[in-house]
Amino acid sequence: MTERPKELTLAEQAASSYECRACGYVYEPSKGDSTANIPSGTVFEALPETWRCPVCGVRRSQFVNIGAADVASGFAENLNYGLGVNRLTPNQKNLLIFGALVLGFLFFMSLYGLS
Repeated sequence: MTERPKELTLAEQAASSYECRACGYVYEPSKGDSTANIPSGTVFEALPETWRCPVCGVRRSQFVNIGAADVASGFAENLNYGLGVNRLTPNQKNLLIFGALVLGFLFFMSLYGLS
């Protein structure tokens, strides 16, 4: 029996972009780096230690995490607010929404039993 992989929330699915502090170049995992033959989808942490900024040539240590480009600003920081719904995975949200609809429908139908 194979174990299902851990499902990720939307904030965990988005890979962070990194900006060079020397020249402002932004490494985006969705694009990769064609000058160093880094394929798209390669996260910054998986880049080889010998990788350098394609614009100015500084080391990886000169890059800072600027967050994911594909998610709303502050999304990861706000996961702990609310009733915990922000930490639900997409499948858990679907189960919650459609489960509530089914329960509401069953409650509505049970009202016919009162007459």
